[in-house]
Amino acid sequence: MIWARWLLKFFLILWASPYSFMGLTIGLIGLASGGRGRLRDGALEFYGGWTQWVVRHLPPGPYTQGMTLGHVIIGQTAAGLDDCAFHERIHVRQFERWGPLMGPAYLLCSAWLWIYGRDAYRDNPFEKQAYDAECRNGNN
Repeated sequence: MIWARWLLKFFLILWASPYSFMGLTIGLIGLASGGRGRLRDGALEFYGGWTQWVVRHLPPGPYTQGMTLGHVIIGQTAAGLDDCAFHERIHVRQFERWGPLMGPAYLLCSAWLWIYGRDAYRDNPFEKQAYDAECRNGNN
């Protein structure tokens, strides 16, 4: 049965791989520009260098600590990634569930919310799921 778990994990990694590839590209450029990387809890994390610049300039603003792309989490600093680790792992699982549909689904939810005058980030069901799980786990 162990082989079945490995096969499932391989499929989930493959399913989320288009986004993981984008995150890996950002992370490798970050490494080349003085950033750092690490493997933690089944995800690659990159921070510092150009990666830090990218995260700081995301739409949520300079206070963004991290962003998940498949099985890659990019962040500004190691401490910031430590702070948002549980939240971002929820997003890793969402990418495993939604695969290549995750980006369009997330953006469509945000657009719908924005059109109807709601908060495109905080009211997004993907973010709500991550924040709710954080609260239930006592990580907030």
